[in-house]
Amino acid sequence: MVFWAKPLGRKTFNTTEAFAKESAGLAKNQGLYNLFLVAGLVWSVVAPEPMAHALKIFFLGCVVVAGVYGGLTVNMRIAAIQAVPAAIGLALVLLG
Repeated sequence: MVFWAKPLGRKTFNTTEAFAKESAGLAKNQGLYNLFLVAGLVWSVVAPEPMAHALKIFFLGCVVVAGVYGGLTVNMRIAAIQAVPAAIGLALVLLG
């Protein structure tokens, strides 16, 4: 969201300066969505049980679904970077 049109963001996502400028609004929207997911995961760490457990499952599940969708519709790298770690975290929560 912050670095999308900057050199670091363009390098990370392999985009051109023109594309980054044209799609900045979409990147900000996606960044805000991801910020809400982070807020939910932080909430799950500080919330009392049993609510914390349910929040972890819900928000990690959201990250997995978003990562799989991004992998299928944009680039499989998204699934590897986003969905796989979240799926591991979700498995650990469910096994714990």
